[in-house]
Amino acid sequence: MADHRRRRRATRSGADAVRARPSVIIAAAAGTTLVVGAAGALNLGSSPAHRDGTSARVASAPSSAPATTAGSTVAAATAAATRGSARSVRPNWAAGPVAGGSGATATAAGSGGVGGFAVGGGAAVPGIGSVMMSRVPRDARQVIVVSGAGHDASINNVTLWQRADEKAPWVPYGVPMTGRNGANGWTETHREGDLRSPIGVFGLTAAGGRLPDPGTAMPYEYRPSFYQTAAPQGEPMADAFNYVVAIDYNRVAGRPPSDPARPLGDQVGGDIWLHVDHQSATRACVALPQGELVSILRWLSPSSHPVLVMGDVADLGAEL
Repeated sequence: MADHRRRRRATRSGADAVRARPSVIIAAAAGTTLVVGAAGALNLGSSPAHRDGTSARVASAPSSAPATTAGSTVAAATAAATRGSARSVRPNWAAGPVAGGSGATATAAGSGGVGGFAVGGGAAVPGIGSVMMSRVPRDARQVIVVSGAGHDASINNVTLWQRADEKAPWVPYGVPMTGRNGANGWTETHREGDLRSPIGVFGLTAAGGRLPDPGTAMPYEYRPSFYQTAAPQGEPMADAFNYVVAIDYNRVAGRPPSDPARPLGDQVGGDIWLHVDHQSATRACVALPQGELVSILRWLSPSSHPVLVMGDVADLGAEL
């Protein structure tokens, strides 16, 4: 998680956090289209407004301190125990048409499918099994794969893939890159502060940064006052948010990265971005050297409906 919002969220009352989930249920009852997970956070509308606060937010440097051994053990045990059936209630997995394009619609927290998208079809991205591929939208033409060697790995391999159309094979773009993720590795049940990056398929619909647009086709929010950290200039952390790409985990797709909305509540975390590497593991984000992130920004195209597939090798390669 990007820590620039941590202080504001820490002051929010428990009652506010509890109220977040009922709002989701009410929206579902009203027939609002919900997009959660693969290619989307909870999307409450077809064309989200560009909402930008008027006051500058003071950022604090993300903590790189690992969780306690006991905490890590509990997190790992919880993830292992909840694999499979628990996927129906995670923001990693979306509601909507089920895999195979049958047109059936799941509940707001339903299992399988990608809300608002037809899923499946076409060849698989090398190294990605049928579980993850079933959640890649048919119209996706660009995929970023972030894969860790193990469930607790904080170093990852990043590859870019593209295709001409949904029936065309996926071909690599550029060369493999090395990135960082959460200090404690990966999880299928991400929680705020667990220092693990969420496993899943997520849309990429907005970018921004402390520096001007480097030439991306993505909607770009240039806002130096927001994308700063408390680190002194010259330290690696000071440049962490020079450029960011919002990962659509527990956020309203299409809104700028600075948008504070967390439709599923604070408990499951949020503010998970691709951002500039600060030479240490992250809280949950994926970090890459600045030059490589700029190359990715220039490659990404909204018309190609880009998605990010991330997790450890075993989960990414899982078969149905």
